[in-house]
Amino acid sequence: QVQVVESGGGLVQPGGSLRLSCVASGLALNYYAVAWFRQAPGKERERISCISKKSSGLTDYADSVKGRFTISRDNAKNTVYLQMNSLKPEDTAAYYCATGPQYYCSGNTTPRIEYWGQGTQVTVSS
Repeated sequence: QVQVVESGGGLVQPGGSLRLSCVASGLALNYYAVAWFRQAPGKERERISCISKKSSGLTDYADSVKGRFTISRDNAKNTVYLQMNSLKPEDTAAYYCATGPQYYCSGNTTPRIEYWGQGTQVTVSS
């Protein structure tokens, strides 16, 4: 009954921008930390960004995307966004959002993620 769905991926030229959306049903995202992950063939899954529950307002980013990506919330829409600017070919990957009651941005809590989206593909052409 709980669903997390990503959208907004697509094909974009290097230097371009995309805005990914993570929309939840069956739970209110403002109560939970929400992370964006990505995984490309031949590469390990990496967390690229995380936003803490609304009451704390903390965010963090992987070094690979700092200064280019921004995570944000729109609680009225029960949505978490990932604004991606200055995209590079190495950003090509499937992007996933993830959350859960016991998931937190700090610490090794990835195994506690309960809800994953299906993924949205981002392809940055060269």
